[in-house]
Order: sequence, then C-alpha cells, then structure tokens
Amino acid sequence: MATAAYSVSLISTFSLHSSLLSRSPNTKSKPSLFSLHKTLTPLIFNRYKHQTPSCTITKNSLSPPSLDSLLILFSSVALSFSLFVADVDSAAAFVVSTPRKLQSDELATVHLFQENTPSVVYITNLAVRQDAFTLDVLEVPQGSGSGFVWDKDGHIVTNYHVIRGASDLKVTLADQSTYDAKVVGFDQDKDVAVLGVDAPPEKLRPIPIGVSADLLVGQKVYAIGNPFGLDHTLTTGVISGLRREISSAATGRPIQDVIQTDAAINPGNSGGPLLDSAGSLIGINTAIYSPSGASSGVGFSIPVDTVSGIVDQLVKFGKVTRPILGIKFAPDQSVEQLGVSGVLVLDAPPSGPAGKAGLLSTKRDAYGRLVLGDIITSVNGKKVTNGSDLYRILDQCKVGEKVMVEVLRGDHKEKIPVLLEPKADES
Repeated sequence: MATAAYSVSLISTFSLHSSLLSRSPNTKSKPSLFSLHKTLTPLIFNRYKHQTPSCTITKNSLSPPSLDSLLILFSSVALSFSLFVADVDSAAAFVVSTPRKLQSDELATVHLFQENTPSVVYITNLAVRQDAFTLDVLEVPQGSGSGFVWDKDGHIVTNYHVIRGASDLKVTLADQSTYDAKVVGFDQDKDVAVLGVDAPPEKLRPIPIGVSADLLVGQKVYAIGNPFGLDHTLTTGVISGLRREISSAATGRPIQDVIQTDAAINPGNSGGPLLDSAGSLIGINTAIYSPSGASSGVGFSIPVDTVSGIVDQLVKFGKVTRPILGIKFAPDQSVEQLGVSGVLVLDAPPSGPAGKAGLLSTKRDAYGRLVLGDIITSVNGKKVTNGSDLYRILDQCKVGEKVMVEVLRGDHKEKIPVLLEPKADES
C-alpha cells in the first residue's frame, strides 16, 4: 500500500513538473530548476504526510526517514528525466554564458587601455569664418587632435600644430563632457602646447608620467588617440629607433632625441600619449612619415623628458625661456654652394646678443657687390656645419650663459664671446 502511494506521488510529481514546463511557450517564463525544486518539494512532503496514516507500516518495512529519502531521490530522477526530454527552448533557459578567456598579455593590454583612456581627451580647433552671402561670422572646425590630462588643475598637453590658428578650442573628456579651453602657453620650436579647462577635479584623471632616458629599441609601446574623430582607439607596436631628429611643423627648428615607433599614428592621433607597457607616458605622438598622410609604419613621438621641462615652464610662466644668438642665417644649400662649411650670418641686429658681441652681417658694398658676413664654424668647441647643429648646441645652453663662438671672417678665424639672451617674442 505504501509502495502504491509512493508511485502515485512519483507520477503526480512528474506530471506536475511536465505541466509547469509546458505552461508557456516562452522560454523566459519557464521555471528554473531551483524554482521547480522549491515548488515540488513541499507538495511531495505534504502528500507523504497526508498519506502516512493510511499506509501499513510493518516491522520489516522502511522507516519514515528512509521513505523520505527514497521519495526525494525519485523526485530528483523525475526532474532530471523531464529536463532531458524537454524541448530545446526549455533547455536553453538553463544555459549559462561563460566569460571570454584571454591570454595574460591580452589582459594586460586591455587593462592598460581601460586605465589610461580616461586621461585622453579630444580637441577641436575652431576658426572664425565669414559667410560670403550673409556676412555672418561663424565658427567652423578647421582641425582636431588628441591630448591628455596633465594634472588636476585642468592642464591639457597636446601638440602646438593641433591648436595653431584657432580662434576657439573645445576639449571633450572621456565621459563626452565638453569644455571651452584657453591656451596657457606653447612652444613652437618643440611643437608642444598646454591648454586649460575649467572642469571639476573629479572628472580629471592625470596620466602617469614616466621617463624616456632609459628606453630601448624593441620594447612595446601603446598609442591612444582619436583618429579621424572616432572614439578612443588603441594601436600597438615597438620602439623602432631612438635619438631621431625631426623638424618642428611650425618653425622648422629641429627636435632632437625623438622616439621612432611603428605603432600606427594617423591624423587625429597627434597630441595623444605614447605609453610603455606599465601604462606610463613616454612621449607625445607628433608626426608621421608618409607622403599620403596615413600611417606607414614610421611614427615619431617627442620624448617625455623633453616635454616635462617645457610643460613646467609653460604652466609657471606661460612661455619657454630658450637662449638665442639673435641672428638670421642663410639656408644650408646656399652655404654649400659657396664651398664652405658652417652657418652664414645674414643679419645680426645691434640689439641682439650676436650684434652686441660684434658679429658681422652679410651686406652689399657701394658697388652693389655682396660682402659675406661671418660664418659660424663652432660654438664652445663643438663643430657647426649647418643650422641644425647650431640649434642643437644652443638647446644645451642656458639663458645668461656666455659661449665662445668661432667664426670665419674673410680668410681668417676669430673667436668671439657671446652672452646668450632669451628669445624676445617667446609666447
């Protein structure tokens, strides 16, 4: 009699579970295994409780605890069998998605991107234009680029050529909030500029500053920016060369110790950060070498050691104090045609350092014949063969320092001491 009661309980349990599974064709409305267990277990034990008095329990029959365990076992088998024979949609309701498995190097790259993206900003360069028909004055985008947060005070670092000629600037942070930006200062010779935004400090995440003096060819680098106005993108590569030299896009003055990388740098990446594998800033992406303007596997970044000194001066003084000789010199090709090596002085104003020291300018005599000025051949004993050499030597000097300039004057050489002064129109 007890066996029959338990059989009835098992059949009823199976029928009840089947009806629950087929109650709705929608997979989302079908009960989970846990909910079925919660629903069926009380019913089973209640049925067992009510049927126990009608059962004849003999001395050799199973005890209530054993029957209890047996009933639970039968119920579990019934549930498992019904799930097995259920339709595909019902089974799909119990599929649990598993996270994508990534390699350790991939995880490191993903983490680097996620950690540093909030520090990278998008810069829009607006210029004033007048409509030809209505004569209305409009602000239209004339360029864009990237930048990064330098500190919590709202200073943004980018390339000078990104903001050149702008009448208005907009900075968009990682959370898509946009702020008006003002120019704090810039260094045309090194193609570096600092902007200021009035953003809440909690929205500004300064980028970690690294060092570039100990970089090695072959180590991994990562470039983050906004190419073509897209959202933040990441490109990777290695350092393919060190101590390269490029010319400033604004003044043509050489920039030394530039980092060469094969990480893709496209239009819009300019001003963005170049990071090492630790996520620290090692350079500013500033130029690509490509006739078409697209990435060709040769990109250049200004080293962070150079950038740090410039940014500090721009933040404190709004300008960079750089020593000059105060001369204008002839193109290198013209000097080569004369068959001499050095820098030919075209003009040395009397108010400038070179003019005060007595360097001679190129001029014409009473008969209209060209009289060559002094040709600088060395500074502080370092040989000067062209304008790049002269700039490179001056970059290692300080304002107020006295240097010994050797010049070729006529057919003899002279050494003239010159007291270096700051550039008068630095901004």
